[in-house]
Amino acid sequence: MIFEYAPAPESREVVDIRPSYGLFINGEFVDGSGTPFKTVNPASEETLAEVATATEADVDRAVQAARKAFGVWSALPGSERAKYLFRIARIIQERARELAVLESLDNGKPIKESRDVDLPLVAAHFFYYAGWADKLQYAGYGTTPLGVAGQVIPWNFPLLMLAWKIAPALACGNTVVLKPAETTPLTALLFAEICQQADLPPGVVNIVTGAGDTGAAVVGHPDVDKVAFTGSTEVGRLIARAVAGTTKKVTLELGGKAANIVFDDAAIDQAVEGIVTGIFFNQGHVCCAGSRLLVQESVAEELLSSLKRRLSTLRLGDPLDKNTDIGAINSAAQLAKIRELSEAGEAEGASRWSPACALPEKGFWFPPTVFTGVSQSHRIAREEIFGPVLSVLTFRTPAEAVEKANNTPYGLSAGVWTEKASRMLWMANRLRAGVVWSNTFNKFDPTSPFGGYKESGYGREGGRHGLEAYLKEIS
Repeated sequence: MIFEYAPAPESREVVDIRPSYGLFINGEFVDGSGTPFKTVNPASEETLAEVATATEADVDRAVQAARKAFGVWSALPGSERAKYLFRIARIIQERARELAVLESLDNGKPIKESRDVDLPLVAAHFFYYAGWADKLQYAGYGTTPLGVAGQVIPWNFPLLMLAWKIAPALACGNTVVLKPAETTPLTALLFAEICQQADLPPGVVNIVTGAGDTGAAVVGHPDVDKVAFTGSTEVGRLIARAVAGTTKKVTLELGGKAANIVFDDAAIDQAVEGIVTGIFFNQGHVCCAGSRLLVQESVAEELLSSLKRRLSTLRLGDPLDKNTDIGAINSAAQLAKIRELSEAGEAEGASRWSPACALPEKGFWFPPTVFTGVSQSHRIAREEIFGPVLSVLTFRTPAEAVEKANNTPYGLSAGVWTEKASRMLWMANRLRAGVVWSNTFNKFDPTSPFGGYKESGYGREGGRHGLEAYLKEIS
């Protein structure tokens, strides 16, 4: 039976997008010195706003404002810093609908993900770290803040990555200069308004917009004490080289090629839902996406049949429609990369399948795609595609599953589907991944640390462990 859904669009009227945005420095919006750039809606290619570009001089102004504010902010008792973080968290909750709509417009992700996943987690991170602000002595990492934190975040979770970076930094007494992604700056700039609304002291949070040169200026500034980056492994290597030989503390959360491992005793329908969540959530724009499906040979045919049936029910289209499951690819450049790697998969001999899926004429779109007949040597099994593309491999024994799962330069996450707790523990102890999910995937909580091994970076964000990166080591 086929059900027809009437469109259920969220209203754009809840968001007041300005024609142009400046930089947020020392508590005020100011002009940038560089050439402004346009940010577009990836679902329609319409220009949303013109945004200032920060030059090295602008970044220097922001860092100096953060340095000046550090003396005041770090001197506040933790209980006072906590009040500001609590206030920010409450304002985020109050303005959640506005933030969710803006996130979907600027990023392309479905509104139900922005509304039901991203925004609750954003508020939760500020609430969580507000609770730590006056209890740092119990965390085990000392109580002395580092100083000025230079933070560079990606476009896949613009507001959530901002929360991951800013909340622990402020709780520990640091001040921040944050550079959002060039394609998704708008919710960061709305967060700047929230900082004003919360009466956060000027200079505690500064937001500078621009492309790679702006990010490099933040990372390379000599008065930045801590660098936090989430993004591609390629850029992560550049940052590691740039800070080598300095006293800057660094955390890097980079790419991934996670394995979702399904054993023959797993609940097939539950595993299918986890597979869909693992790779098609946020159009696959997730560093820990389960982009490799490893399924035990004896259930491979049954699972693939169920998976294809489930994918045929996914709805691709307007991100603001509450019925939409698959939104727009974030940019033309990312779409080109997804297409190039998918074509390479076919050229290398893998079989490609997508459900019947009409793509809108305007915007950047790619259908949910499954590759079977994939071998370990294929590019689609080794390189991060960062899109709604799943590579399927099979295995016979747990040892073979571990070997295939670990045969990657990345080590960010993995999922294991089995009803045997002993097997689950055996696998978790052998998988070289920072996070291993049991009979689920893409579950996040502010109390739980997140990070990777190998080319997926180093350091942890979230939980008590996320405080370590923003505090001086106990001597």
